[in-house]
Amino acid sequence: MSSYRDWITALRDLGLGRHSRVLVHASIEAMSPIAGGVGTVVGALLATCETVVAPTFTQRTLLVPRVGPPDNGLIYGTTNDEAEIFLPDSPADPEMGALAEALRRHAGARRSSHPALSFAGVNADEVLAAQTLEEPLAPVRGLADEDADVLLIGTDHRSDVSLHWAERLAGRKQFLRWALTPSGVAECPGYPGCPDGFEVIGPRLAGIARQAQLGDNLFQAFPLRDLINIAVAWIRQDVRALLCDRQGCERCAAVRASVRVAS
Repeated sequence: MSSYRDWITALRDLGLGRHSRVLVHASIEAMSPIAGGVGTVVGALLATCETVVAPTFTQRTLLVPRVGPPDNGLIYGTTNDEAEIFLPDSPADPEMGALAEALRRHAGARRSSHPALSFAGVNADEVLAAQTLEEPLAPVRGLADEDADVLLIGTDHRSDVSLHWAERLAGRKQFLRWALTPSGVAECPGYPGCPDGFEVIGPRLAGIARQAQLGDNLFQAFPLRDLINIAVAWIRQDVRALLCDRQGCERCAAVRASVRVAS
């Protein structure tokens, strides 16, 4: 069973310290038991780093209209009776992981207001305030400008939302979605594509990766700005880079179609 001290040591082994800013993605549910649970992890992150941010997406707020724009990576008219209204205290989707939800609930945390793609963080007010409906990934841009790191704990780049920002910078097709809010249905442009193919970028980041172990669990940190630059360059070199090969993926199919049209 890992302790608070073990987590502090692992984070410091990554080179993180009191001036560090991190965009963290974690899957601690699959890790060995932690004394004190997820609260220990949040406490260790905040004791080590100056700024901690995590995605707290709520895709269950999304509606699917009967009709919409073409080539939008979406099958219109599918059932959406279970869509929920986004509220500031709406829990993050379970796939975001227990750490993201625990950070959102932390007394010192603030949360951005995007109804589907919110972020939560501590000491990150300016970064979070930059997010708009038109620029849902602006917090990633802000953290990159502040020389933050991407931190992966027990997970891989399929959880790494910074790669969505790289796709946006590289000019990759984005999508339109609709989310329920207390004021009605909000249009959400700039919606990112599928992350299922993101893990293939791992070998290209070997030169910038920092790693640490906690038992059998791997911690990885990457300078966010460098990671984005590497991904952008790859996508511009190979317009199909990072797309998944899953049959029936509407978003990756729409991106491939947009590339064929452009060429």
